[in-house]
Amino acid sequence: MKYSKLNLAKEAISHKGFVKKIPDIFRMVKMWRKGAYPMRSVDIILPLIGLLYVISPIDFLPEIAVPVIGVLDDLAVLSLAIPKLIKEVDKFLLWEAERKYSTNDTKIIDAEIVK
Repeated sequence: MKYSKLNLAKEAISHKGFVKKIPDIFRMVKMWRKGAYPMRSVDIILPLIGLLYVISPIDFLPEIAVPVIGVLDDLAVLSLAIPKLIKEVDKFLLWEAERKYSTNDTKIIDAEIVK
């Protein structure tokens, strides 16, 4: 089976909810750059660099030279970058909801739905 960067990107995108969260990722980065959303730089820059590495044609282990291992480095980067990015987006969405719905006299807390 032949792997390509395009197939790897499709595989990464099929991660749980990744496609739905793409607009949220852009909004999170925009709020972070404005200074409105408090987040460590490393928490956003490393996953984005990982995604750029997978998309870029330059590799540490090229697929042409080492066919199987060349793909494995991309898969390893994706397996680290996508979950980290999704986790950060989830934190951002919670922060955004708290800002939107919290007032001086109400506060959002974690809750459990009981049937």
